[in-house]
Amino acid sequence: MRIDAHQHFWRIADRAGQWPPPKLAAIHRDFMPEDMRPLLANADVDGTVLVQTMENEADTAFMLDLADKTAFILGVVGWTDMKASDAPAKITRLARHPKLKGLRPMLQDISDDRWIDDPRLDPAVVAMTEHGLVFDALVLPCHLEPLTHFARRHPGLPIVIDHGAKPPIAEGWFIDWHARMKTLAELPHVHCKLSGLLTEAGDQRPQAVRPYAEAILDLFGPERVIWGSDWPVLRLAGDYRAWLGQCLDMVPSEHHAAVFGGNAQRFYRLGA
Repeated sequence: MRIDAHQHFWRIADRAGQWPPPKLAAIHRDFMPEDMRPLLANADVDGTVLVQTMENEADTAFMLDLADKTAFILGVVGWTDMKASDAPAKITRLARHPKLKGLRPMLQDISDDRWIDDPRLDPAVVAMTEHGLVFDALVLPCHLEPLTHFARRHPGLPIVIDHGAKPPIAEGWFIDWHARMKTLAELPHVHCKLSGLLTEAGDQRPQAVRPYAEAILDLFGPERVIWGSDWPVLRLAGDYRAWLGQCLDMVPSEHHAAVFGGNAQRFYRLGA
């Protein structure tokens, strides 16, 4: 199977005061399964992982409802307040849904860069591991050091770094990002998504993406890299099929089955 392991759906009416703002006209509208279905067919993509975009449980309920009605949504990454006193009970409840595969706090939007490096998360992590859930890390480079501490403290929790930690490709910032990613990549339970990079490239796209994509493949190896589109955010930078084609070109053909499907199936336990 070819799997898009990172995409979103939303209704603008549900997002008052939330991103995206009206000035981002390409994505300031509703995006629902009927919008994505022809893109998947045109790109020969068999299924997706639907990922949260708001810090509320209504968004997770919305996604799980869509997953119940939409065969191509193979898994959902939701949200709950992982530091709340009742987090373990809420995680247990969410995990009853067979398509709930993981959780994602929106670390990039939290003012405390070290929010993730906190033992108060431990009860939630215990509940996640008990129910076979994974952790999506929506981080910027400034979060990589505290994320490393978190990952070392929880070796039994599968972790995936979304969008390569959003390196500032447009500024050509590479060396420090690479060093921090190398430290994380040394932990065998940490994976990385080949996604979102085109949006970070600015006017230098798409050729500026290659060194970062190749670094991700080199650091994590083809068995821990997972492809995703980040659609519809991708619309700010490019086209769905073109992004897939660019990634197919950057990843050696002998690793296509893993990076573009097999790794996502295994990591998210899709079908389990």
